[in-house]
Amino acid sequence: MLRQLLRPNWLRDCTLAELPLQELLDQPIRALVLDVDRTLLPRRQAALPDSARRWLETAQQHMPIHLFSNNPSRQRIGAVAAELNLPYTISAGKPRRSALRKVLAELKLPHEQVALIGDRLFTDVIAGNRLGLFTVLVKPIDPLGRPCQRDRLQKLELRLARWVGTTLG
Repeated sequence: MLRQLLRPNWLRDCTLAELPLQELLDQPIRALVLDVDRTLLPRRQAALPDSARRWLETAQQHMPIHLFSNNPSRQRIGAVAAELNLPYTISAGKPRRSALRKVLAELKLPHEQVALIGDRLFTDVIAGNRLGLFTVLVKPIDPLGRPCQRDRLQKLELRLARWVGTTLG
């Protein structure tokens, strides 16, 4: 069971901003739920990198987006959401399902038509997989919006997932 929960549908060696949007649109995906910290925003920063902003603005033209964060900072997460006029959830408690269920109810789409994109295997991917979402694991970003070169946490999570027998792409 744990092996399946730790397996993202897509394991991408790129940041969200480098994720080919057309490949998502070619899937039966009709809405996005996006992690914020280290997926959209670099650690300890409140300003979106230009590359992430451009990706989000393009994606918004094709489908609804909901920002979904374990971070309790309404000021930090809310500022990003307000900048792009997006709904958001703070203190989500991933990998728990309750807050994510509320977002899915608002989207009014079948779970398999919603993608959850994030940089953490043990929060983002597990949360999405527990509800049957299409899960995408991307690289965390650095302050310039590029892939973080020294991300020990994601590397550790991937090692642990392999250790428990999860087959990763």
